[in-house]
Amino acid sequence: MVLDTPKHYPVLLNELISIISPQHGGTFIDCTFGQGGYTKKILNFKNTKVIAIDRDLKTKEIADKFLNKFHDRFSFKNKKFSQLDNLKLKNIDVRAVVFDLGYSLVQIKDPDKGLSFNSIGDLNMQMGINDFSASDVINKLNVKELEKIFKFFGEEKDAKKIANIIVRERKNKKIDTQILVELIEKIKKKKNLKIHNATKVFQALRIFVNKEISELIFGLITASKILKKNGVLAVVTFHSIEDKIVKYFFKSLSEKKSVSRYLPKLEQSEKLFYLKEKKPILPSIKELKENISSRSAKLRYLIKKDNSYHFENDILDKFEHLLKIESIGDKL
Repeated sequence: MVLDTPKHYPVLLNELISIISPQHGGTFIDCTFGQGGYTKKILNFKNTKVIAIDRDLKTKEIADKFLNKFHDRFSFKNKKFSQLDNLKLKNIDVRAVVFDLGYSLVQIKDPDKGLSFNSIGDLNMQMGINDFSASDVINKLNVKELEKIFKFFGEEKDAKKIANIIVRERKNKKIDTQILVELIEKIKKKKNLKIHNATKVFQALRIFVNKEISELIFGLITASKILKKNGVLAVVTFHSIEDKIVKYFFKSLSEKKSVSRYLPKLEQSEKLFYLKEKKPILPSIKELKENISSRSAKLRYLIKKDNSYHFENDILDKFEHLLKIESIGDKL
């Protein structure tokens, strides 16, 4: 893999840098290393260090180049968001934890991953450290399970019809990428001028295969715990489901709530995080012209008020219905 081929644009880069302030130095965690766009910009500032993680095994090739250039200022681990607490950060003052939940153009165009409806061959969509593929989902789960995945993870209105035609057709042949697209086109006969007819189903499969719901939730929880006072938690989202999760989590952490029913009122912190901007930061007109993929990006961030973390967040209860659907994959 060649760095920056095809051209990769780190989304909302300038806005993110202004928020996390690497000019003051410190240690930063890049939870979605990818092509290294955020990490590279952070390391351009003196006295900075970056601990990067990414579940995609292919990103290690790029990480090795960073390691050769920046040496002890950079480290990389092939890990998922839910494994953030395995980084041994006990005595490290982390200035910011950054999540960019999008996929790079390199990943989308990678034929081995099969993320795109333009791909050829077997359905895959595994980003790394996975238990099953999209092919397993499409060819093994029952019609009700497929319907739930398409409806709730893809917000697909024709989820039931698409699930039915898949189960009917797979009796005669294994469903691959091209066949799946053809089946979706049969159901959705009208061409959508804004997005491809298969977009929502492919989004749903990607979320399900990579367990993006639980990974995001547990990643946010852990990131909130490892940050110290004045540390920043910043997240760039690209679709409504993940943005709802981030928005709800941020609202919960920044509201004036009792952190624990077992602590006396005088010992209870009013809020653990400071939400400076309630509305998300969106790409500029200039960025939208240069990178059309940034059109759905939203940047939200929080600033930690103290070093504690007692907060009884109900995020697992709030999104229990999505986590239950995701757990269907445990049978594969």
